[in-house]
Amino acid sequence: MSAVPVICFGQQPCGFFPKRFLVAKFQTARRLQTEIGGEIVFFYHDSDHDPRETQTILRHRKTGEPAQLNFAFANRVQRKFSPLYLKRIVPGWQSKTGLQLPNYVERRCLEVFKTTSAENIADFCLEMYRHMGLLEGIRVVRSSDPAIRQAACDVPDFFVDVPYEGEIVRARFSIGAPGSDSTRGETAEKQTGPGAAASGIFTLHEGGNSFITLPAAAFTKKQINPTRDSRLRWMQSVVHCTHYVAGAGEKAYLRQEEAPEITFVSRDTIDRSDEAYTEIPN
Repeated sequence: MSAVPVICFGQQPCGFFPKRFLVAKFQTARRLQTEIGGEIVFFYHDSDHDPRETQTILRHRKTGEPAQLNFAFANRVQRKFSPLYLKRIVPGWQSKTGLQLPNYVERRCLEVFKTTSAENIADFCLEMYRHMGLLEGIRVVRSSDPAIRQAACDVPDFFVDVPYEGEIVRARFSIGAPGSDSTRGETAEKQTGPGAAASGIFTLHEGGNSFITLPAAAFTKKQINPTRDSRLRWMQSVVHCTHYVAGAGEKAYLRQEEAPEITFVSRDTIDRSDEAYTEIPN
């Protein structure tokens, strides 16, 4: 355990204006830092692939009616299966979205949006959060970083970034049939050993009981990223936090018994938690 407090919280890219529950995690971490000192680490899980994560809910400035905005996607494969750090910003999306935003946000927010530039969705969201002042004094650890992946511990349950139809997709690795949990009990180290990849299965979940099975291929730790159930152990092996700020949803699946050295702290409550946060200091 670190001698100096390391206060961590994690989140996928969650809207080009961040969802309010993420901002509540920032606020909780900063409050805790004033009480105990130490540093704050934002574990940015940009390896996730779910396009719903970046839905941005804004309310009309006059009517108060909610609108759900999101990024445009280059194609179906990228939208459904590519990790967020590889979902490309489609030409014209930013200018088109910028024309809608005056109905929903103040001028300062619009300026930040228009001046943010990035090639992919995860970078765009992170730069927006930075320009909004949310990341000041905070260390960001990204699950897509090859160095982080290489340094992380082996986990029994994981995804692998592999090529498919001209894109890189986040495919579930398993040893048994698609959709099974037979990966458990086999570590990443074993599965990336000689010949192991050829005996496993890569699958993409289409929905329900439908899966796409991909050809077996060799892979390394730099392509591996954790599942929801293995994420805490994987993250902790590189972050070594002493305190973790958890949202209400996280508490339902975080395996706290795997990290007894961590003090878990509930994030502060915030109203309209799923809506976008659009308050930027001048």
